[in-house]
Amino acid sequence: MDAADLDCRTRTLTGCIPPLLVSRLLELGHEREVEFQAGRGEWFCALEWARLLGHRGRREEALEVLAPYIATNWWPAARARAELLEGWGRVEEAIALSRPYAEAGDRLALVFFARLLARHDRGGEAFMLLRDGIQDWFLAQCLVDIAEAADMDEEAAALLEVRIEGAVPACNDPDCNNLRMEPSNAVDLLATIRERQGQIKEAITLLHTRETTSVNGRDQLADMLARHDRITELRAYAASEHHGHAAQRLAEVLEERGDVQGAIAAYRTFGATPDGMWHVAVPLSELLVRLGRGDEAIEVMRALAERPGGAEDWVVHTLCTLYADHDRPQDGLAYLDALRGRRGGKEDWDFFRMRLPLMADCGLLDEAIEHARSHPEGDTWYAAWVLSDVLAEAGRTEEAAAVLERHPTVGGSLRAERLIDLGRIEDAVRVLQQPMSKPTTPAWDGDYFTEPPF
Repeated sequence: MDAADLDCRTRTLTGCIPPLLVSRLLELGHEREVEFQAGRGEWFCALEWARLLGHRGRREEALEVLAPYIATNWWPAARARAELLEGWGRVEEAIALSRPYAEAGDRLALVFFARLLARHDRGGEAFMLLRDGIQDWFLAQCLVDIAEAADMDEEAAALLEVRIEGAVPACNDPDCNNLRMEPSNAVDLLATIRERQGQIKEAITLLHTRETTSVNGRDQLADMLARHDRITELRAYAASEHHGHAAQRLAEVLEERGDVQGAIAAYRTFGATPDGMWHVAVPLSELLVRLGRGDEAIEVMRALAERPGGAEDWVVHTLCTLYADHDRPQDGLAYLDALRGRRGGKEDWDFFRMRLPLMADCGLLDEAIEHARSHPEGDTWYAAWVLSDVLAEAGRTEEAAAVLERHPTVGGSLRAERLIDLGRIEDAVRVLQQPMSKPTTPAWDGDYFTEPPF
């Protein structure tokens, strides 16, 4: 066991028992297997077994489970032990354990350590640890979070203002207005501080200067306007923000207030703009489903699919799922038939696979399996995954497992899941622990990977 090997296995979920299957083993009562594998280098088994022992009051045994992993100097193992210690009220031990990793420069360890200090009234110390790394977006986010508890908002704001003022052109093109700012989220973080200080107008002004408005499907400005009941401004912003995230936030606020018609109108208004419905069709259909208006939700997605170029796989998949969820599988099949006809009778697997659950809902599972196997792509590993899922959903687990046996070099986790459900635990573990190639990438330090496996 060594840190590089542990990191590669846990990051790629290869050559090991992944978290979901560890949970599955415990749910089915296979505690002894989890305990056994925890002692054989299976990190996710060790982690869950240690937590379970801790919950049962067997704390020293829990720490012993983690000891061999910590001996490799692998940060995730030390973090797991620190979390257990903190949860048991042994905070100083948690701090002492984490400090060397943070001081060694591990970004993930530094952020964990700083938050640990801040949770226990040592926010000033945490702030000083982080301030020299203010140019790093990850550390800057942590520093701003900690500044509030440490009553050091103005100090954090001053650091960010310097970084914003020091922004430089992103390239040598005189026509390019983009700026390179370090940290890249400096404006967003400064706006967070100003909002906390009650300077809402300044925070809003700052956010209007951003180049990137949405992160992970959320828009900070839209959320801020909603929090402060500035609905008129939110409406205006929703009309100009092209991702549709502001329109979605407006609709959410209106729905929360009981104005469901207003929420629907917010989506439809944005959807009427060029390409707008591409961005809001799914949240609009979800809203209609919540209101018990499933047929209208189906029409929203079908109208989008009927547009020129609209029958993208994700659109059709959403539409077929709605048909299935609202007891209209035959209508879903009819739509797929019409789509296949428009494409000259050709149906790629990405669209054919949508037929299988619909046919199963119509009582045509055996026919679906026969059609799947005769499809030009029916002998591929990805077709086997889909077919296995359909069989398992129908309770035909033996067949679901057998389908995957034809592709033994891929889909190990799914094969193992089927075997676990059949009670074949040793076979499942054997599949999961197939030898893997040596790590080709360094341990993750909190930044993005640019080479596979990502």
